[in-house]
Amino acid sequence: MAAAFLNTGGYALVFLLAILVPHVQANVAVFDNYWTQRQGDALKQTIASYDPNPLNVTDHLNYHVALAVDATESTNNTRRELIGRKTQEGSGKCIAHNPIDKCWRCDPNWEKNRKKLAECVLGFGRKTTGGKDGPIYVVNDSSDDDLVNPKPGTLRHAVTRDGPLWIIFANSMVIKLQQELMITSNKTIDGRGAKVYIMEGVGLTLQFVNNVIINNIYVKHIIPGNGGLIRDSEEHVGLRTKSDGDGISLFGATNVWIDHVSMTRCTDGMIDAIEGSTAVTISNSHFTDHQEVMLFGAKDEHVIDKNMQITVAFNHFGKRLEQRMPRCRFGTIHVVNNDYTHWEMYAIGGNMNPTIISQGNRFIAPPNEQAKEVTKREYTSYTDWKSWNWQSEGDYFLNGAYFVQSGRPNAWSPKPKNPVPSKFAIRPKPGTMVRELTMDAGALGCEAECIYNEQFQIIIIFIRIHYISSCPMCFLPLILNQNRNSCFLCRSNCH
Repeated sequence: MAAAFLNTGGYALVFLLAILVPHVQANVAVFDNYWTQRQGDALKQTIASYDPNPLNVTDHLNYHVALAVDATESTNNTRRELIGRKTQEGSGKCIAHNPIDKCWRCDPNWEKNRKKLAECVLGFGRKTTGGKDGPIYVVNDSSDDDLVNPKPGTLRHAVTRDGPLWIIFANSMVIKLQQELMITSNKTIDGRGAKVYIMEGVGLTLQFVNNVIINNIYVKHIIPGNGGLIRDSEEHVGLRTKSDGDGISLFGATNVWIDHVSMTRCTDGMIDAIEGSTAVTISNSHFTDHQEVMLFGAKDEHVIDKNMQITVAFNHFGKRLEQRMPRCRFGTIHVVNNDYTHWEMYAIGGNMNPTIISQGNRFIAPPNEQAKEVTKREYTSYTDWKSWNWQSEGDYFLNGAYFVQSGRPNAWSPKPKNPVPSKFAIRPKPGTMVRELTMDAGALGCEAECIYNEQFQIIIIFIRIHYISSCPMCFLPLILNQNRNSCFLCRSNCH
């Protein structure tokens, strides 16, 4: 049966090998007909999601960054105003510096138009729509007591439904997951308007699924799960083995967008994407206090990951991080406009000839003279890695940081037909602008102080936004419906 749907030219052998390798079961204790079907569907989706012209995707992202930055600059008269997160006085114009945020955060009625978010993703995950085609599901119960028959209103109940759902939260909450949270296809986890912590329990798993958005949550202090019977869809319960302790684990997952997530201290990786995961964008997130941050491709024999394409954009790699931001095997990785303020060993590394395009990042090297190099090629001699295509363009290096390039510029893409008009096919914004582009990285949280206004039947809120990025705390006037419990960022600028 496997070979029947794998007649796709040069990739047939790659996927056939992947199916035959026994370790693809990855925490599935009983690989029954249900999981066999899920795996087959996922492999077909990996083939369908692979973009043969990745240069189109990177140019498309850089083009939209340029539009966002140019629009921001046009609303300001001075550099001082550009750096601040505020509306231009008297203009009513919202200033969001990167194109993903500009797409939704300046809408004063964004809460009534939550699904607009699905139109904002860029990069290799640009076709991700999550639960846009489904109803809104409100999580109002933070418990996770029943893994087989989760209680309606809980996050586990929401993510195991079979149809598309846009999942939001009635109020701020801390969710301690007892075992892996098995997320099904066509879901959006939208934490905007509340402080949602997944912490001191097990992490999130996307295994053999397609089309998932995870937005504006905290993932902290994640530990391994012991496994057992766990519901993994509306109609199926499966036996799981012990999990690794990843914050967010992508296993054969496609069309995934992770945005505005704050992550701290996971037992294993923070975000791992392995075994055929592709068409992924990780953006606007903040990472601290961890050893091995991101792993893209788990083993040298997993040749399926030659199809891996991932965008890492507008993130802040912060304090007390050691390595793997990311660490790549195979695939094409676009690392663009991120802020690397801390690492102890290296920032970007890998083996098995991955293509790594680093554009417009800021790299601040640690004091350790032995750790100034941004890059690390592992388990490979210079004779072999000198042909790998690792390119740096427009990066900003501080405190002695340096990037060792290899290969040939643009050797990773055959002169494709570019969907962006040639006059707009411009270069990435430089690393000197990263501070502005990433200033709101991480989950957007708030604390409300409310004053009731009877005349307009609204609550006027002055909230203090605690941005996980290095943005200072600030006060914002926000408007909140009288009948809602959670405050929402209907205006996203701060003074």
